[in-house]
Amino acid sequence: MSRTDPTTAPFGTWVSPITPDLVATAMVDLLDVQIDGGDVYWIEGRPQEAGRHVLVRHQADGSNADVLQASYSARTRVHEYGGAASIVAGGTSYFSNFSDQRLYRQGRSGNASPEPLTPAGLRYADGRIDSARNLWIGVREDHLDSGREAINTIVALRLDSQGPGAVLAQGHDFYASPRLSPDGRRLAWLAWNHPDMPWVGTQLWVGDFTGAGVENASQVAGGPGESVFQPEWAPDGVLHFVSDRSGWWNIHRLDASGTAVNLCPRQAEFGRPQWKLGMSTYAFLSAKEVVCTYVEGGFGALALLDLDSGALKAFDLPFTEFSSVRAQGGKVAFVAGAAAAASAVVVLDPRTGQATPIRKATGVADQPAINRHLSIPLPIEFGTPHGHKAFALFYPPRNADFRAPEGELPPLLVRCHGGPTSSAARTLDMRTQFWTSRGIAVVDVDYGGSAGYGRAYRERLHHAWGIVDAEDCAAAVRHLCERKLVDPDRVVISGSSAGGFTVLSCLTSAHSSLRRLFKAGGSHYGVSDPQALARDTHKFESRYLDWLIAPQTWQERSPVHNADALEAPVAFFQGAEDKIVPPSQTEEMVAALRRKGITAQYLLFAGEQHGFRQRQTIRWALEAEFYFFETLVFRAGPRSKGSA
Repeated sequence: MSRTDPTTAPFGTWVSPITPDLVATAMVDLLDVQIDGGDVYWIEGRPQEAGRHVLVRHQADGSNADVLQASYSARTRVHEYGGAASIVAGGTSYFSNFSDQRLYRQGRSGNASPEPLTPAGLRYADGRIDSARNLWIGVREDHLDSGREAINTIVALRLDSQGPGAVLAQGHDFYASPRLSPDGRRLAWLAWNHPDMPWVGTQLWVGDFTGAGVENASQVAGGPGESVFQPEWAPDGVLHFVSDRSGWWNIHRLDASGTAVNLCPRQAEFGRPQWKLGMSTYAFLSAKEVVCTYVEGGFGALALLDLDSGALKAFDLPFTEFSSVRAQGGKVAFVAGAAAAASAVVVLDPRTGQATPIRKATGVADQPAINRHLSIPLPIEFGTPHGHKAFALFYPPRNADFRAPEGELPPLLVRCHGGPTSSAARTLDMRTQFWTSRGIAVVDVDYGGSAGYGRAYRERLHHAWGIVDAEDCAAAVRHLCERKLVDPDRVVISGSSAGGFTVLSCLTSAHSSLRRLFKAGGSHYGVSDPQALARDTHKFESRYLDWLIAPQTWQERSPVHNADALEAPVAFFQGAEDKIVPPSQTEEMVAALRRKGITAQYLLFAGEQHGFRQRQTIRWALEAEFYFFETLVFRAGPRSKGSA
């Protein structure tokens, strides 16, 4: 087929080299970057290895080598979402192993088997090594008694013996980010309590660390209505942190009088919702400079911040999303990506601005046979029913080998991100390109409640989950239809986890004009019954619903209790071992649809938890959802621009 003579074919029928198998094979998660003695480390989540998480080291010769043996996986279940499963110090790795959640030590050579340091029944994460005292200091989650809620603490483990660790801080429901001062004399940490989530209200504590315990602990920042994120000590021993006390997550310094000073006041987000432990948006180059990432206008940048003047100078980099920012010895490393560039572990020389990717999540996007079909998103802003603005990324259909008949409008897939306090990805997602390369437009909606637009935007979802998010998704559809960019008769909606709840809320909305916008839905391990979720889910999110939905309205806001309003078919995809949204949630909804005689497809995947990590699952779920929508919606007669 000549590239200069594309075939004319209806949207939704285009043949694409971006197959479900290619998507599943290409997907590698890059997480938790670290620098140790000049070496760069990170964790890879590999679908082709049944979702195993592997600690990887970038070597002096430019090659990358696995640190862990094949039977180990560096993934913790603290807070269920995990994060910060490993720490490397002096070439020795300390990691939480997924199968038993014990903390292990692995020497640099990797020849000997890892040595367990902790007993079973306890989970560990977000650790730091106190080399002077031979300690691991981090977060512990106690699941020894199944009859009570897990107990979270900060502990210190001796590295010369096995044991559960000595408790340094306790009494709060949750802990994160224990950080030791450069002189080893003070310990800072975050704490919060039910019903708050860390992006709603957190406390920053500091105490004197003796090695055996913490004394004179006091709260120095945070509290109700203030979210504190990522405390870090500067090389000169001054405590820094990110706070949204101004309405935006900005970087602050605690001065000698204990006053928090905003170092760069800006309507930009230097912090993130702390769904996982160990998240890092800034790192010190010196006591006077930090490298930091921030989100402004929905897109990310990486910059050099002068801590004295507050001057912020962005690096000229081809990326729009950044995470896991680390610095040591004048070297900066992070994970970054862009709309047409897959996520990569990148090393930056902050003085020259030269950025070098050392590991890409996929090399597929660099192949000319694939790259020529990639759709570049257009940021859109649109009005909502209550006079607000909402945001989204619109991906028009693109396939270099095909074009649509003159005047035809494409089908539309509406994507709802999870969280719901999260945001649409600003980096290449081959799953999106799977759809657009087949002639399906995609809109990824940052509905009210999404991160990246300040605290007030996040708080639009307070007691309004299932309403604001659904209305904003509908507003995005109307915006695109009014501009004759999509076919209003071929609109489908899909989302995972909290995004699945948004999908089901749209399809069961009391407003028929809203729910009838969507001709079918896809729910990936989505919430269908808030009341059951509050009863069954894990500790971290067990009270999140109190903030999202007032308890007295749980039933009226519940899709499973509003199933009589359903008119559209729904495909459900569920992990059999999901502890966050158990299979019972999905099965109740499937039964409700079948009682009504509405088509309901249900795929239950063995060995999967919350979020699919295995290659076969990713492939099957993508393939099944496409054929579900294609059969029931996309094959309907296309509309032209003139009749829209």
